[in-house]
Amino acid sequence: MAEVLRAEQQSFEYAWTEDDFLRCLRQRNCIGMVAEANDRIVGFMIYELHKNRLHVLNFAVAPEHRRTQIGSQMVAKLIGKLSSHRRNKITLAVRERNLPAQMFFRAQEFKATRVLRNYYEDSGEDAFQMEFRVGGYDESETVDAPNNRIAQFEEN
Repeated sequence: MAEVLRAEQQSFEYAWTEDDFLRCLRQRNCIGMVAEANDRIVGFMIYELHKNRLHVLNFAVAPEHRRTQIGSQMVAKLIGKLSSHRRNKITLAVRERNLPAQMFFRAQEFKATRVLRNYYEDSGEDAFQMEFRVGGYDESETVDAPNNRIAQFEEN
């Protein structure tokens, strides 16, 4: 837990506490995944199981291990769980100011689907709901947020 908390605190301004992790992981539908390198935990993901989707609650890679494919491998492992769980999509929320996370998930074939206004209680900040769907997206699908500020990155 100490290594997970260290990665969490190094990654987020409003970090989860140990109690936050334990409260979440005690729920039946909540699962934790860790990534290890040299017998140390260097990344983690907490996600919930829902009827037709997986929802990522928390995800981080320790700063010194970023850009080494650890995050991509963890996402790929989660995507691999979709068919085995009969779920067809992964959802998550990313802070509006967290451009590196937005671009990371975009590179993993997630798409911003809507803006969640005042989503974060700690700061009142908006979030982008991002989704990965088995089979991808139909180009005719529209985003239900007319002023989706991430759309400019999707067009470039």
